[in-house]
Amino acid sequence: MVKSWNDRLNTPGVNGVKPTPRTMGDVVEGQPMLVPTARQVDDFIRTIPNGLEMDVHALRTALAIEHGAQVTCPVTIGYHLRTVAEAANEDLERGMTLNDITPYWRVLDVNTPTTKKLSFGAEFVAVQRKREGLKP
Repeated sequence: MVKSWNDRLNTPGVNGVKPTPRTMGDVVEGQPMLVPTARQVDDFIRTIPNGLEMDVHALRTALAIEHGAQVTCPVTIGYHLRTVAEAANEDLERGMTLNDITPYWRVLDVNTPTTKKLSFGAEFVAVQRKREGLKP
């Protein structure tokens, strides 16, 4: 049986700070790297106030600092951002309000690669960003 996105969001994961295994992008081998859980990503996004945005790089930096690391795993964050958005969409479909779901559109915009993978498309992201006065 396939897990729902909310099940994935709430599945305890193995997280922590570990040495980066290899250099990739802006991550240098040996740096202390946070490998967050989906729940940690969700919880952090919920702290971003209405009308403010944070790009994925800034999110990764803030999460790393919060957990005593220098960087956050770029691969893991991509997976978890999708999980957070898809779980929020499931919550909306179950009748929750916009005020009760994780405001992932404060991190994802229509050009973020993760947004292009969302099962419900980028239009909802664009509408929510516009509603909060954020750039599309």
